[in-house]
Amino acid sequence: MVRHLHKLGILALVLLVSGLYAQVPAGYYNAAQGKTGAQLKAALHNIIKDHKELNYSALWGILSATDEDPENHNNVILIYSGISRAKSKHGGNIGDWNREHVWAKSHGGFGTNPPAGTDVHHIRPADVKVNGLRGHLDFDSGGSPVPGAPGCYMDNNSFEPRDAVKGDVARMIFYMATRYEGDNGEPDLEVVDYVNTFPKPEMGKLSTLLQWNAQDPPDDFERHRNNVIYYDYQHNRNPYIDHPGYIQSIWGGPSAIKKNPELFLSVYPNPVADKLTIENSEQYPMDYKMYNSLGLLIASGKLLKGRNLVNMRENKPGLYYLMVMNENGRWTKQYKIFKTTSN
Repeated sequence: MVRHLHKLGILALVLLVSGLYAQVPAGYYNAAQGKTGAQLKAALHNIIKDHKELNYSALWGILSATDEDPENHNNVILIYSGISRAKSKHGGNIGDWNREHVWAKSHGGFGTNPPAGTDVHHIRPADVKVNGLRGHLDFDSGGSPVPGAPGCYMDNNSFEPRDAVKGDVARMIFYMATRYEGDNGEPDLEVVDYVNTFPKPEMGKLSTLLQWNAQDPPDDFERHRNNVIYYDYQHNRNPYIDHPGYIQSIWGGPSAIKKNPELFLSVYPNPVADKLTIENSEQYPMDYKMYNSLGLLIASGKLLKGRNLVNMRENKPGLYYLMVMNENGRWTKQYKIFKTTSN
């Protein structure tokens, strides 16, 4: 009887700890409340940056914890193939699993260097052969079946993961574009609505990734992984797992995707010390808004046809976001402006 009660006590403790462990920390997203668009993205960037940097060699053990098979604690789940494989079976040989950078490390040239190259929020166990086939391809739908990865397809410029992880892939890509904004020598990553982005610091295809986020919402495996990374390793979260709707608030949704026209604008110098020049070659005036890195609006106005000047002299050095829109707000273009010290 005593032994039975002891087991019940241990079970209760495990359930209690698990319940606490699964909670998003109170107030973690307070700075993002009420924001949308560029303001929301900037707020999330400030929340998740400055995480603990990891050593690339340590990822073998870390991935063994973050991607552990819940039905076999000796195994990990491989992202593209869905296979459960022994944790010990890692390396570079056929039949092993290795460390897949979902945001291809060559798209921005960060390699395996911290923080981006060791950021476990976008690094997953993958079969060596399948990982090699994916290479540095962008993500999009279609192509031929991928050997060894049922439900995956690829062609010469894109890779389509299986349905069960389409949303996972999308949320990892959007995380990277939010976490890495060019601060302190880090890469400046962007999601774009086309493929063939290598070797630019870009990943596509935006419209497809938005659809994948909508059709494959976060599941228990993905949420558990987010918690393990936060509590045990990096101490930051992927906000799009906790709030997948944030993606639509920033980038739009499947029904909202429109191809922006190629606006005839020139913005220079960048970095800027004193005055930013915006040349508008469109036939009609444009609106602009300037936000600081906290997402606070610091300037706005009209851009008439021709040369327009925006005074940046009194602004503090750092990262700013310039949003240019046509008069009804349906066409937008975003620029990242880096302010340096004035002379």
